[in-house]
Amino acid sequence: MGVIGDPVEHSISPAMQQPALDALGIPATYERWHTPLEALPARIESLRAPDVLGANVTVPHKEHVCRLVDEISDLAMRAGAVNTISNLGGRLLGDNTDVYGLSRSLQTHFGTLSACQAVVLGAGGAARAAVLSLESVDAGRIAVLNRTIERAERLRDDLAVASVVAVASESPEAVDSIRSADLLINATALGWKRGEQPLARALIELLPATALVVDITYRDTDLLEAARACGLRTLDGLEMLVFQGARSLEIWTGAAAPVDIMMRAALAARAARS
Repeated sequence: MGVIGDPVEHSISPAMQQPALDALGIPATYERWHTPLEALPARIESLRAPDVLGANVTVPHKEHVCRLVDEISDLAMRAGAVNTISNLGGRLLGDNTDVYGLSRSLQTHFGTLSACQAVVLGAGGAARAAVLSLESVDAGRIAVLNRTIERAERLRDDLAVASVVAVASESPEAVDSIRSADLLINATALGWKRGEQPLARALIELLPATALVVDITYRDTDLLEAARACGLRTLDGLEMLVFQGARSLEIWTGAAAPVDIMMRAALAARAARS
């Protein structure tokens, strides 16, 4: 078992999956599998081996593997991305546990999400997962903010979620959406590196005092630091990572994942890298 990506050296999935496998008494190892795009078909084929339970998939391959597996779940089809592959007797099933991971993390920290007003920054694959997560918890209006309005409109039309509105990032409607947001999720590629800010400080200051600001990157980002400086609650993506990994483990093994063990291991692995 392993996580497939390019790059993949930064992944802390092995640090949380291996202790979980050990706790369940499953004699398997979980590794990092660095896989360039040209090597992806061969890597996916290798998952058909009888001693392989499955694999996780991370960027930039979540979309590419959709066409390399035998079947994908309805949720993965809607998300347009597969992050979990299961080997079912040589037949490969692709699924998406990112949606579950984010919704579980949000529920842990936000409470009742029903009818909340949400803003999602970005219109790529991560934004699709964020919108589907919000749909799953019956969120209210979901404003998808993107510099290119056409991409936000395409996401809205593809997902066919009635509560989604596409908004241009620089428009007055974007300002209005931020002013009324209960929840803001950064689902752009901006944030992993220091100095990257997906939302201007002046706009962060417009958020209501009770808003929760989320960055799906599993480290403290400039966005989260700026939000805390404004007195806002924040949440990074580490819990999302753990919850999606736990769901993957349950798909592979049929056993209840030891989430507490995985959470402690993930926190320790992140701290060791700081």
